[in-house]
Amino acid sequence: MSKRGRGRISRERCCSKLWMNSNRRMNRLIILIGILLACAGLASAQDSSSTPVAMGWISILPPLLAISLALIFRQVLVALLCGVWLGATLIENGNVLTGLLRTLDTYLVRALADPDHVSVVLFSLLIGGMVGMISRSGGTAGLVMKLTRLCRTPRSTQLTGWLMGVLVFFDDYANSLIVGPAMRPLCDRTRVSREKLSYIVDSTAAPVASLAMISTWIGFEIGLISDAFRSLGAEVNSYWIFVQTIPYRFYTIIALALVALVAILSRDVGSMWRAEVRARTTGKVLRDGAVPMADFESLEKKGGDIVPGPMYFAWAPILVFLIVALGGLYADGVANCGDSSAPLYKIIGASNAFRVLMWGAFAGVFTAALLPLLKRKLKLQAVLDAFLSGVQSMNIAVIILILAWALGQICKDMGTAQTVVGWIEPVLSPRLLPAAVFVTAAVISFATGTSWGTMAILMPIAVPAAHHMIGTDLSAGQPVLNTAFLSTIGAVLTGSIFGDHCSPISDTTILSSMCSGGDHIDHVRTQMPYAVFGAIAALLVGYIPTGFGVSPWPCAAVGLLCAWLWIRYVGRPVPNYTPIPDRSSA
Repeated sequence: MSKRGRGRISRERCCSKLWMNSNRRMNRLIILIGILLACAGLASAQDSSSTPVAMGWISILPPLLAISLALIFRQVLVALLCGVWLGATLIENGNVLTGLLRTLDTYLVRALADPDHVSVVLFSLLIGGMVGMISRSGGTAGLVMKLTRLCRTPRSTQLTGWLMGVLVFFDDYANSLIVGPAMRPLCDRTRVSREKLSYIVDSTAAPVASLAMISTWIGFEIGLISDAFRSLGAEVNSYWIFVQTIPYRFYTIIALALVALVAILSRDVGSMWRAEVRARTTGKVLRDGAVPMADFESLEKKGGDIVPGPMYFAWAPILVFLIVALGGLYADGVANCGDSSAPLYKIIGASNAFRVLMWGAFAGVFTAALLPLLKRKLKLQAVLDAFLSGVQSMNIAVIILILAWALGQICKDMGTAQTVVGWIEPVLSPRLLPAAVFVTAAVISFATGTSWGTMAILMPIAVPAAHHMIGTDLSAGQPVLNTAFLSTIGAVLTGSIFGDHCSPISDTTILSSMCSGGDHIDHVRTQMPYAVFGAIAALLVGYIPTGFGVSPWPCAAVGLLCAWLWIRYVGRPVPNYTPIPDRSSA
């Protein structure tokens, strides 16, 4: 065949591929428009007397639309915006234009009006700026050179990330903000995919903080337990009840074990296996076409050829952040309690974690800027440029956070959680109460993306229900709660973690993608099989047996065994990779 003929065929194939791709995009657009029109039709069909509270089954549509569009089209910004717009339209009795206006002037503004939300945005931007300065000063390169002796293989790198996540137990946000940026360059060097790093960070954030007996979660959790028992006329030691429920947190325990097992056995399942094989064989830690939540690669390219600097340029800002955050938790807790002799868990629980993380982030930024200036590694203008580049790299993540909060407010106004509870409550039975509560908590937290909101909704319902259906004498001091009662409380606390762990609209899931520099939807898709398996195992070998009075310890042991069997026999082996030693690190 002549060169001209081969060229004509090549052009025809190219045009055919372009036409097929454009046709797929057009089909997706038509599907999206159809979904929106159908939802708008449902909205307009509602009675004009509808109120933004307990709107029934239609309250499920906004989060369902957002999650479906995000998973189908991999466009989380558009998906969240469509979910908020649909919710506002439903609240406005089907008026699409008014719904759009309320999306802009009410729900997005309200998401930014919350002081806690503003704190999250600010310390996320500060952390981005800190990472930018650490990278530009050569601290990241210096740290990687030193740690390569410890993290020589993908297995050791993953185990190091898991161990770091377990050790940073005091707050889920701080966990993501510390572990993600610290482990990202090491994972890149050993060809661990960004999907896997995001999974490690996400699985050791909320699960660890919720289990820890001293953390920013503890005050909220024991406060809910105390209020629920107080509604029954009982004054209890809610902290002791919290401790007793730890063996009943089956989902959290299995989720943490899965990360370690995946690393040790070097096996993965589903799309995570494909991501890991891609990273090991090609060196592509991100898939082609991925949109990272934080563009760390651009930061490094803007810095040009970065000469590795002292290792403390990297670890000193992180250490300062950690020290200020921990000290701030104690100092702020004492100030709020007004009693320095109070138990440590009470002091930590009384602190404002958002405020304290702001202090820590600012201290870390100041340290990251000061060190290269004192050592004359960078000039002031270069430090400022690096900080601003780091802040800019977080733009997408911040916008997604704002939209996720707006959707959460939509769910609250429409009574999404109350609707789910109303569906489940009539079919509860005493022996299946822990299992039913776990499923309800998982569904609500996945749909709304909030663990604390789910706990706040379900705990006042679950504890009285357990008291009336299972029966416990609350008249004489500290009650002795039976297995089913404790399992019900544990089901609320850990079922709420499921959505926080894997929902695409959860702020901690977003933070995990952001801090790991991964594509958010890729993170959700690759993590989902592990989260779903953990939930199913927790339900079948945990909450159903404990509802019948079985001790939690053998249930937890069987759950861990199931996790090992699943990874060992369902998971597929991932190729190993040994980085070429860097002479400069020797």
